[in-house]
Amino acid sequence: MAYDSFGNSLKRGYKAMPVAIRTIITLNVVMYVLQVLAATLNINLSNYLALDRDLLITITQPWRIITYMFLHSLGSPFHLIFNMLWLWWMGRPVEETIGPRSFLTVYFGAGLLGAFIDVILTFTSNSLPVIGASGAVYGVMVAFAMLFPRTPIMLILLPPIEARYVVAGLIAIDVIFLNAGGGIARMVHLGGALGGYLLMRARANGMDLSYIPRFFEYLMGKMKPSQKPKKSRNKNMSIVSDAEIIEEVDQTELDEILEKISKQGYDALTKEEKRKLFELSNKK
Repeated sequence: MAYDSFGNSLKRGYKAMPVAIRTIITLNVVMYVLQVLAATLNINLSNYLALDRDLLITITQPWRIITYMFLHSLGSPFHLIFNMLWLWWMGRPVEETIGPRSFLTVYFGAGLLGAFIDVILTFTSNSLPVIGASGAVYGVMVAFAMLFPRTPIMLILLPPIEARYVVAGLIAIDVIFLNAGGGIARMVHLGGALGGYLLMRARANGMDLSYIPRFFEYLMGKMKPSQKPKKSRNKNMSIVSDAEIIEEVDQTELDEILEKISKQGYDALTKEEKRKLFELSNKK
């Protein structure tokens, strides 16, 4: 039996991740490395990129409400590790169900609402800056609980518990310890959970969540539709009729669209692809 190397297994697992989750995890790891390198030069990136609870700073430096999600505590790498594990574990079925664009809307929408609520309700120039993807991850966790409420989750030393109760329990803990201190931005967690709930409810009511800024499409390599290399025609193949050629082309296009849906979800389709799918389906 041939054994694959750890490096190849890691690479294969990385490529197998859904595109949005893979992009988010990559950016978080890259930013953590940059934080470490900057720290060796006595530069604290949190001073420039973390969420500041001073309302004036948040207004004059609005990029912080996005960049804070990509920073994590250098004192404990587990801050990054656990956030990314929860994201991968619960986020994968969510992205595969609603598509990468809608997933990114839920992720960043939850993170943004968590930041806004935290700044509005706890703003003070003397508070510590906020960093971490926890608010956005809480939004994804709520989305998972809404899509798969009865999925059993195994926790250490506990019997299997349904996802809805696990997520509700984590939110309840943040409510109970809201004013307990400890350096945990629990208001961001609660705001992120609320953001995930509201966006998933909006989706259930027919709202299209598939729009994302061009910046994130660029990060996912989706600025232009992927083009497969053209196949050379077999010289021994004779052309029978125009009707048969058109039917073969239509079938190929339909297969490509269906393959895209199976990998990325229906929301990943462009308007043109959705129109083409409708037309081709009516021909069958």
